[in-house]
Amino acid sequence: MSESVEAAVRALLGAHTQAQDAGRTDEVVALYGKDAVLEIPGMDPVIGHDALRAAFAGWAPAQPQKHLVGNTVITVGADGAATAVSDVVFFQRGEAGWQPLVVGRYDDTLRDDGDGWRFQRRITTYQA
Repeated sequence: MSESVEAAVRALLGAHTQAQDAGRTDEVVALYGKDAVLEIPGMDPVIGHDALRAAFAGWAPAQPQKHLVGNTVITVGADGAATAVSDVVFFQRGEAGWQPLVVGRYDDTLRDDGDGWRFQRRITTYQA
């Protein structure tokens, strides 16, 4: 895998996390392809920019939050798409300080659409 692809994918993952935690919905949506799919347990798939915008606007933080994403393994397929599998821990700051609320995994499919790398599919799973 070329270092430039790996760097671009890591930058995309970081941009998503920071924009989401800051509540910058339009920036998050711009990181997805127009027909991208977001899958989260217990929800119907979220498909396309309009649905993604509505979902992320509804999840805008009401208090400080952080998604810590790491242990990412990136693979580039023969078709030019890349996959990234990452562990994630979601923290929220409340009266008692920062608390981990969710531990999970992201399984991402990403593609360079000519204007940069974008998410095509994100499947989130939670771990007990």
